[in-house]
Amino acid sequence: MGYLFDPERLGVIAQKAIGLSHAEMVQVLCDELSRAYPEHITSDEGWIFNITAGATGAMKILHASLSEYVLIFGTPVGTEGFSGRYRMDIHDFQLAGEMWTYTEDRVGERVVTRAGESTLLPRGRVKAYRLLEDSWMLEYGRGLVPMALPLALGDSVFSCMDATTIVRTLWVYGKLTTRELLKGKI
Repeated sequence: MGYLFDPERLGVIAQKAIGLSHAEMVQVLCDELSRAYPEHITSDEGWIFNITAGATGAMKILHASLSEYVLIFGTPVGTEGFSGRYRMDIHDFQLAGEMWTYTEDRVGERVVTRAGESTLLPRGRVKAYRLLEDSWMLEYGRGLVPMALPLALGDSVFSCMDATTIVRTLWVYGKLTTRELLKGKI
């Protein structure tokens, strides 16, 4: 399966948004990603609340397909939770704030990721994480994206019972994925 997005290129783009105000950061990311990946990035979709495995934040989906997604995720107030165990690789490029993590194979070690740094959660692995106040990241997932939806929406379905968030998430993901399929991208 061929992938459109290159994690190294995404990392270079993320560096351009570090240190900016929230609004400027989002605008720079959208503009730079649109230039790098024309016809595959949208900034039209608004922010969607997201609660996944205990962590609550806001996300702005910039690209979605069956095999890849790109979004901005974060929180102005902080959050913590479980990453989930996915059938995809997830790259996080820290734009602002800090992310603290630990993994199941190193439960006694806190890893701190600061603005300008990136992390990779390889497929099949998990971590616990905390985003401090005013923490934002560019997130890129590569693999079987639809397989992540049950975990991504589980808290909204069973804990919060927030139909609005569920419908908005599925609507945006479905619309962007359909748009990509019509372009021949899986």
